[in-house]
Parts: sequence; C-alpha cells; structure tokens
Amino acid sequence: MPNSGMMPMKCAELDVILTGTCSGMCPDRERDERQRQKRLHKFEILEGTAKDRLPKADPQRTVKEYSRPAAGKETAQLYELRPASVLLQTVHYLIDEIVPRHQEPWVEVYDYVFDRLRSVRQDMTIQQVTGHIAVTILEKSLRFLLCASYWLCEEPIQVFDSKMNDIHIQECFSWLLANYSTGNYENEAEFQALAILYNLGSVKAVHHALLLTDHIRDSPAMKLAFGINQAFGEGNYVRCLRVLRRLPFLQSCALFRHIKLFRHHLLRVFNHGYSSRNCRYPLQTLANLLGMDSLLSATEFCQHHGLEVKGSSVCFQRHCYRDLGPEPRQPELGLVGKKQGGRTKSSLIHGR
Repeated sequence: MPNSGMMPMKCAELDVILTGTCSGMCPDRERDERQRQKRLHKFEILEGTAKDRLPKADPQRTVKEYSRPAAGKETAQLYELRPASVLLQTVHYLIDEIVPRHQEPWVEVYDYVFDRLRSVRQDMTIQQVTGHIAVTILEKSLRFLLCASYWLCEEPIQVFDSKMNDIHIQECFSWLLANYSTGNYENEAEFQALAILYNLGSVKAVHHALLLTDHIRDSPAMKLAFGINQAFGEGNYVRCLRVLRRLPFLQSCALFRHIKLFRHHLLRVFNHGYSSRNCRYPLQTLANLLGMDSLLSATEFCQHHGLEVKGSSVCFQRHCYRDLGPEPRQPELGLVGKKQGGRTKSSLIHGR
C-alpha cells in the first residue's frame, strides 16, 4: 500500500526522522514579519484593518508564500514546515475560498493561488511527501494550472506568463507520474492521458505510457489519447479537431495549446491542395473543419495568413500563404469554453 502521509526528512547529525510542526497555513514568524513589512496580500488582511497604518494579518487566511532558495540561506526550520495534512488543508482552502473570488480580476486570484500552491509543493519537496496526499495535491495543482492556461488565454504576456505556467505543469506531471508508481490511484488513467494530450507528439510521453500496466494503458481515456496522438503524427489534423470537439473540458484545456498548430498545418495543406486562380472554397465548410466559433474568426484567420476571402469563399493561392506574426488569441468557445457549462472553477479543480 502507498504511504498515505509523507516521507519525513532525516537530520544527518542525529539520524532522527523529523517532520514539520507548523499547524497553520502560514508559520507565525513569517506572518508577523510580513505584517511588519506591510507585505500582506489583500486576501490575508484581517477584516476592518485594511485602511490602518499597519494592516493586521488574519491568522485564518494568511498562507505561506513561496520563498526562492538562495545560496547561504539557512535550512528551513521544523516550525516553518507544514506537515502533509496541513498542506492538503491549505490546498483545499485556496480552492474553496480564494479561487471563487469574483471581486477582483481572476488573474489576480490566479497569481496568488499559483504562488501559494508553489509554496505547498516546496514544503512537500523538503519533506519528501509521497503517497496519497502528494498525489491529491499534485492532481489538484494540475487541474488548476491546466484550466488557468485556458481561462487566462486572452491576457497579454505582461499579465499572464503562459510559459511559466507550462514549466509548472510539466514539473507537476513529472512528479505526479513518478508517484503513481508507488501504488494504485483512482485518477491515474485520467492524468496519464492528460500528460499525452498536453505533450502531443512527444516520443518520451508515449514511451512512458506504453510501459504502463494493461489496466491503465487499455483504459478508455488512454485509448483516446493514443488515438489523437496517432492522428497528430499522421498529419490528420481534421481528425484531431473533430475528436477535440467531443472531449470534456479539462482534456480540452490540455489540448488547447495545440489548436493553433492544428489549424496552421491544416490551412497550409488546404492552400496547397486547392490552390487555383478560379477555385473558391466555401468559407463555412472551412470554418467547420477548423473548429472556428464564427465565420468572422475564419475570415480573420485566413487573412492573417495572406489569403483572400471574397464573400462566402476563400481564394487559396500557394504564393499568397504567409504568416504575419502572432494571431489574436481566441477564447475557442466551441472547442473548449462551452464545455465548462455551469460548473464552478472550484468544482473543476477538485475534479468533481
């Protein structure tokens, strides 16, 4: 059976197993220090003190922030480390109390939760947390990061750094898949499939998946992921987009970053195959194949690549096709957004 708690760190000098002793979401010393330095986040300030000269920290709402490791920095003390159960409690607080906030722009909520989840994983690393609690935290972290990559897709890079988000998604996948090797976990097939979808075309991802047990490898989620990956490898981008339409919201978020590539390849193929001075291709048919939300989106996409749109038709010309730089980001309501339905952000991140 997998360890349901954590693998505590050892003190080299005494060879004694040690565990974190911080019982709150934030160590007292950090909370007091950030209060003195006026570095409390608005989500952490005690109600009624926000306008005081020195706003007070609410012990029930203050969460340990991520601290970048630095050379010469003293080793974390036990009273600064939250044990596994407190780390899980902290994750639930962030998802249930912070993620649903609507008073502030959601990108501000994202920045706060992103940092605090990173701090949770930092405490996990130091204490070598493994087993069910580690898997639960990593699964919820991945749902948050994958969904956020879609929810914030229209934000400029100065506001949302998709590359940094991607780095943390990859780190969480690597850590989570390693933990799955320690036992049986309810959501393993789902997340093994998500790893393939997110890393579509990756030989390493597929090789890892092929070494999994038959029970996981032959699951419906994995078969679907293998199928999409095969279609992508064969250049069958129409099938990739067609299957994407049928995927649930989270899986669609995992594939979201590949949509632009599908369309670029597909448009290039169409422009080569239907290139003719007199040929006119129906814009509506092209929009359907590309999974576009509207004829206007399809028109702008074609024009962005130097292709002429006349009325309800596209004029494909080999010599006209070109890329004029980054395209405006699309919310992709049909392929992704509408699948969220009436579910809240919190319920999606919990996997309910």
